Amino acid sequence: MDELLKQVSEANGFLWGTSFLIPLLCGTGLFFTLRLGFVQISKFGAACRKLFGDFSLFGEAAGKHGMSSFQALATAIAAQVGTGNLAGAMTALVSGGPGAIFWMWVAAFFGMATNFAEACLAQLYRERDETGQIVGGPAYYISRGLGNNSISKFLAGFFAVSIILALGFTGNMVQANSISDAFNGAFGWDVKIVGGVLALIAGLIFIGGVKRIASVTEKLVPIMAIMYIIVGLVLIIMNISHLPSVFGEIFSCAFAPRAVWGGMAGVAVAQAARYGIARGLFSNEAGMGSTPHAHAAANVNHPVEQGILGIIAVFIDTFVVLNITVFTVMSSGVLENNFAEGGAQLKGISLVQAAFANHFMGSWGYPFIAVCLLFFAFSTVIGWYYFGETNIRYLFGAKGLLPYQILVMIFIFTGSILKIDLVWELSDFFNGIMVIPNLIAILLLSGKVARLLKEYNEGIAYDRQKFLKG
Repeated sequence: MDELLKQVSEANGFLWGTSFLIPLLCGTGLFFTLRLGFVQISKFGAACRKLFGDFSLFGEAAGKHGMSSFQALATAIAAQVGTGNLAGAMTALVSGGPGAIFWMWVAAFFGMATNFAEACLAQLYRERDETGQIVGGPAYYISRGLGNNSISKFLAGFFAVSIILALGFTGNMVQANSISDAFNGAFGWDVKIVGGVLALIAGLIFIGGVKRIASVTEKLVPIMAIMYIIVGLVLIIMNISHLPSVFGEIFSCAFAPRAVWGGMAGVAVAQAARYGIARGLFSNEAGMGSTPHAHAAANVNHPVEQGILGIIAVFIDTFVVLNITVFTVMSSGVLENNFAEGGAQLKGISLVQAAFANHFMGSWGYPFIAVCLLFFAFSTVIGWYYFGETNIRYLFGAKGLLPYQILVMIFIFTGSILKIDLVWELSDFFNGIMVIPNLIAILLLSGKVARLLKEYNEGIAYDRQKFLKG
């Protein structure tokens, strides 16, 4: 088992290193940014207006016909805003230094254009399965968009299997593990009880189908985000005098190694870029092919209308929620104490808890972050289950849903009670390999995305069948 862990870890070092996925994902984002005329800037105002115009905690019930545009966005954000916004941000900060945050922003900026393209293609190539359920996502735009031949079907099947393993099974194990660990540490609750309750509640939501998933995410996502943002902003304001130095460290360390945090040795620029970009992309999932499954189900008049919400989804994940974590911790002063004796004393979620506990909430800081982690991680479980479900439908049809639901519940419970370093690595591995067919497809179909945006800007009425034949 140790040897397998070592091998998977080495594979991930290559996959998520500076020689493969980092330049591939960033290059794809840069390509779409240029080809679409900096769509993340030109359409940002429209995205904000659509977000707040469609906002509702009690939207029309979703069903086989799909879900509202806001419900689709909430489901996408539910998957994006997870433990990566807490523990993942701190991993980048501790391992890559303050400069990693700048490169995290860079990755997110270009990722907004990639996510726009993914959402548009998911809308363009969505379809109804044998039960009448609207489905879509990379498996569909890979197979249908690339000619429905043996190669495209292989790539689509490879993606479908990878995402089921990456998110539906191993990914949900690590999310459940984060929740059980946090509640065991904050409240002393038995991880078996936490895992059992999580699996039961999750199962009730899964069995309710897209109607219950959309209903839960449209309420859970805004509530969890607003709660975390408000408390985080209060702490940042309390330490607002430290913000100039925080920004100074982020920008100076992004381009030159410099000792910070009580004499911590300067981190090389390449290392800062690696950790910042890798953790940023892992957090917002732009280019990974996960969130298009949610955007495909949205009922909109034109694919671009959902595409612009793909832009805002990455913005909320990185530039809002993740930044709240970063500025809360960096302005609190806990990092200076953390490195006072050389190496990092606290890592991951412990740093966030220390910032809230030591400088604002006292002993309540640890339970508060545990509850936030519950919301973040559980919403991700729901989103990732749904993405896996869509690919189960693609591979096996509706008959595969019940076995899949039971298996996910088992994985959730198992993940809650085990120490799963290998599962973390396997999740990262499957996340990495599923990116490859997705990026091949969106790059080859970039002309379709550019044409959709051009016709939308020119006010040309959208006719899906006519567009696909043109």
